[in-house]
Order: sequence, then C-alpha cells, then structure tokens
Amino acid sequence: MPDADGHRPIRCIRVLLAEDQSMVREALAALLGLDDEIEVVAQVARGDEVVDATRIHRPDVALLDIEMPGMSGIEAAAALHRAEPGIRIVILTTFGRPGYLRRAMESGADAFLVKDAPAAQLADAIRGVLRGERVIDPTLAAAALVDGASPLTAREREVLRASADGSTNAELARALNLSPGTVRNYLSTAIQKTAARNRADAVRIARDKGWL
Repeated sequence: MPDADGHRPIRCIRVLLAEDQSMVREALAALLGLDDEIEVVAQVARGDEVVDATRIHRPDVALLDIEMPGMSGIEAAAALHRAEPGIRIVILTTFGRPGYLRRAMESGADAFLVKDAPAAQLADAIRGVLRGERVIDPTLAAAALVDGASPLTAREREVLRASADGSTNAELARALNLSPGTVRNYLSTAIQKTAARNRADAVRIARDKGWL
C-alpha cells in the first residue's frame, strides 16, 4: 500500500547473520541496520544452526562467517544451498585465503568478502546477490587464479584435517573407519602434494592456502 505521500514502501531485504563472535556479530548487525533497505531478522552463533534458522525466519540472504563451531561457514553454505536453494549466500572471512574462495563457490555461495571491507561494500554485495550477481573480493579472486585449485582430494582433506590434533595413524583409522595403511597412504600423498616436510607441515600449508 502507498504511504500518505503516495510512495510505495521499499521492501526490506531480510538477512540472517551467522557469526560465532558475539561482538563482531552485533557490530555487523548494527552496521547493516543503518541501511533502510536491510533488516537483520535472525542471528546465530553456530554453523549447524543456519538451516533451521532460515526455515523459521525466511531470510532473503544468509551472511555466513567461515570459522564457526558445529559446522564451518562453507559447510553451512553447502547444507543451506541443498535445503533452501532460493536463499542467497554471502561468505565473510577474516582470512583472505584463496582456497576458501574456491571452496565457498563450490558450496553454492554467491559472494565472498573479507571482514575488513567497508560496510557499504557489504550492503552492495547483499543487493547484488539478490539481482543474481556473483560478488567476489577482487584481491582474493586474483590470488585464487594464481594459486590454482586445491591438489587434495576430498578424502585426503578429510584425513589431513583429522590428523591436525596429533592422532596416530591407528587412532585416525578407527575414527575414519579406514585401515592404518590407507590412512598412511592418504597422509603420504597429502604431504607430497603440499610439498611439506611432514604431516604437521602439510596441515599448516593446507590451512594457509584455505584447502582445509
């Protein structure tokens, strides 16, 4: 319905905000709240709460941090894309790692920005994804082209990620339902592909690249 001046009210863009650090989450919500066209309708602190929250609050856009408990932002994006494909997804990260960008796009994300981007850029990205645009931090896009795709297979990533806590091959085998020999082979291949000295170094390199 038009208002008293004959203008039709602008429909607010409904945003779900997922960020585990409460101060950062509240600051983002406050910044977005300054925009008359954007309304933060829900906030969650865990990645595994994203899908349920979207079903309850029906946002247009989900704004997801990468580092969250329960489920990473990239994993949450993939789950959300499968469950609610009509919701646009914007990934935010503190760490400008090219591998994160590739994995985010593969998970169904529509935009990928670093957290130190200006608030106006974030608001423009939210509008852009609703128009069907892909919005990517240009510096990260260039770095991703230089670095290329991750050389690790999904199984190699899984085993390497699980090994980060220092578990033995036997412990990893039990946890992942693999034989110790298979675990050893996956780790050896991951070490070779990352040009690392050992598996701890392989974990570090893969994390720095955003492959894990």
